[in-house]
Amino acid sequence: MAALSLQRAQQTFTERFAVSGRMAAESRRSVPGGYSRNSFNFGPHAVFVTKGEGAYIETVDGHRLLDLNNNYTVNVLGHDHPALTSALVEAIPAGVSFGNPGAQEGELARMLIERIPSVEKVQFSCSATESCMTAVRLARATTGRTRIAKFEGGYHGFSDVLQISAHPTPENGGSPEAPVAVPDSGGIPAATTDQVLVLTQNDLPGTEALLRAHGGELACLIMELQSGAGGMVALDQDFVQMLRDVTRELGIVLIFDETISLRAGYQGLQGLYGITPDLTVMGKIIGGGLPLGAVGGSAEIMNALEDGRVSVSGTHHGHKLSVVAGAACLGELTEDAYATLNGHAQRIAAELNEWSQARNSPFRIHGRGFSHLGYAYMTSPGEAVRTHRDYWRIVDGDTTQTISLELANRGYFPVHRGEMSLSLAMTAQDITGLIETLKSIVRDIESEGAMTADLPVAQTV
Repeated sequence: MAALSLQRAQQTFTERFAVSGRMAAESRRSVPGGYSRNSFNFGPHAVFVTKGEGAYIETVDGHRLLDLNNNYTVNVLGHDHPALTSALVEAIPAGVSFGNPGAQEGELARMLIERIPSVEKVQFSCSATESCMTAVRLARATTGRTRIAKFEGGYHGFSDVLQISAHPTPENGGSPEAPVAVPDSGGIPAATTDQVLVLTQNDLPGTEALLRAHGGELACLIMELQSGAGGMVALDQDFVQMLRDVTRELGIVLIFDETISLRAGYQGLQGLYGITPDLTVMGKIIGGGLPLGAVGGSAEIMNALEDGRVSVSGTHHGHKLSVVAGAACLGELTEDAYATLNGHAQRIAAELNEWSQARNSPFRIHGRGFSHLGYAYMTSPGEAVRTHRDYWRIVDGDTTQTISLELANRGYFPVHRGEMSLSLAMTAQDITGLIETLKSIVRDIESEGAMTADLPVAQTV
């Protein structure tokens, strides 16, 4: 039989998720695009869900899928976790929204301060997008400078000044030595785009040169230690150390955006690098599935929010239910819990990369090796993603999308762009099933014999 193709995977997806397709079409009558997050799109349309339980979601189409998306890394405990449910059920009868503070906000702040040595004070918002905006405002206010630096492929939310060059193209991105700042959306003024200096990941001499050339005008460098939405690129240890040394020397505020990578370990990914930023942006897991963002850092900088130099306030900042859920979630994320998550991730990477290398296949699992993993089908074996531009150069986009669609067709729901986010609810058996299913998909793409009829498929519920 012919090799598994993107067209065949799309056809199967459309048939298996036909109810979701009809719901997406209906939703477009009232919501632009059908839903308020266009990232929901998974190939032809989103997959609509009725419920989640443990490591699995159930779709309107009658399929039970192992959730490798987990709301884009949020649901680190899985779905309907008893610690989260009981905390919220206990909190709701006492009221859900006040114009007064409660003890719960301070509790969660203290938990974050205890875990992350670089964090001395914390301010909460409704999302990491807002907290990234707060971090930039703090940096500008405390340095008296205006311009910011960020990396190509780095996503820090949808504010005007930060939605720059997360997804540039070969046609508009300029050279890797001097990337062009490119707005990722219409409606971002050119004057705002000009305030951003764009850098190339893991280019140590080039990045240092750019920082030194523009250091006197830069308020901050905001960065992910491992990028997320702009592609799974893990930064080299010596590269990050250079960034810390140079920003400290030049008086540039160093901001680590750990919205995703806080799930890398008890102290976040910065703990694994052993490098201390000035500010840290947090989100995703800290709200336990409810909307919450935070920025934390040195008291010297954070006190600008207290002494009147910086004003940031929102109706739902530090919302009671969000901080309650966040504290319950962090309470479950012990050192042992991180070891379990990262053990699953390292097993996936080791087994699949060893298998792929043995068969001289271009398929690869990539990333730092914690519970947020990337997968891609490269243009040739042995290639590795080290910068955002490597996605243009060495990743076979159509074949990677085929793998994503076929995972959904066979009972697994990843992030469509080639990412997997694990949860504590997953078992060793779940991980085995995922590994074997990915092997079967790659074999079918590479036409190793006929496609088998008894491969794992989504279960009907």
